[in-house]
Amino acid sequence: MAGVSIRNVKKNYGDVPVIRDLSVEIQAGEFLVFVGPSGCGKSTLLRMIAGLEGFESGDIYLNDRRVNDLHPSQRDIAMVFQEYALYPHMSVRKNMGFGLKMRGYDAKEVDRRIAEAAAVLQIEPLLERKPRELSGGQRQRVAMGRAIVRNPQVFLFDEPLSNLDAKLRVDMRSEIKALHQRLKTTSVYVTHDQVEAMTMADRIVVLNKGEIEQLGTPLELYAAPVSRFVASFLGSPPMNFLPVTLQADRIDLQNGQSIAYAGTGSGVAELGIRPENLSLVADSEAAQVRGDVVLIEPLGADTLITVKAETHKLVVRVIGTSPLRLGERVGLTWNPQDHHLFEGASGRRIT
Repeated sequence: MAGVSIRNVKKNYGDVPVIRDLSVEIQAGEFLVFVGPSGCGKSTLLRMIAGLEGFESGDIYLNDRRVNDLHPSQRDIAMVFQEYALYPHMSVRKNMGFGLKMRGYDAKEVDRRIAEAAAVLQIEPLLERKPRELSGGQRQRVAMGRAIVRNPQVFLFDEPLSNLDAKLRVDMRSEIKALHQRLKTTSVYVTHDQVEAMTMADRIVVLNKGEIEQLGTPLELYAAPVSRFVASFLGSPPMNFLPVTLQADRIDLQNGQSIAYAGTGSGVAELGIRPENLSLVADSEAAQVRGDVVLIEPLGADTLITVKAETHKLVVRVIGTSPLRLGERVGLTWNPQDHHLFEGASGRRIT
């Protein structure tokens, strides 16, 4: 396995910058996830690592080997695509072994590698079937098997689960993570799904308009987002935001309530609170925010309550079921140590 080093890479499509002077070090054996909204450059970056896209400037290294000018076939990288990219006229066995045969491996070695990968992915009964006879999840396993048999130094995953239904996505992301823990191969994974990123990654890179907004472990990004963008992107449901004004010693909410403040920022800002950090209380002067229940979403283990407050709607996560009814007046409160503050203009975190 190899580490991947991306150094000061820039990529344009015409006059439009897609990747802006981006640098990141991916450790050998790491499972790193690039996450961000559509159009942020994450799939382009993956294709650049694979050698399928050129770029204007910068360098990409596998271990200490600069690969800018290497053909994709020389990079010892295997890529799993969103669309599976299986040959429809070939059996699963032939799909998995085709790349090895093209590289000159003898038949016994090809069969051995196919058997090992099929056992790992539990697709032995499917080896003689054609792709049209497989479900979406089975096709994705075959695409992964085709990558595994090559025993590459790096796996690249380009939104591999986006075509699957919700339950299958959950199952497959667990399988991919377990596979990584077994093989220990460096893996770079691209997704727009923040749940996939949080549950699978050793570290996450949040991309925004071709730049790294934040890099860290899932819990680091969740607990201390460096910007409103990261705070709103990670978390399901996302963080709630309230417009506030920072004074020398207090935070003024738009409803006239104030919260003690000991920071250094001042002026217009936004206060962010995760749904699980909000508490529902009786409508009273003690509540920091008051409003009416406008939506109740029971999820079984917990319930999401949407409250239309004086200025904004806020989502509250409560454990189990809730006795509240639509239209009921409630108060909301939270522990000040649990909220986050972001500058009004830049959206950067105020510490």
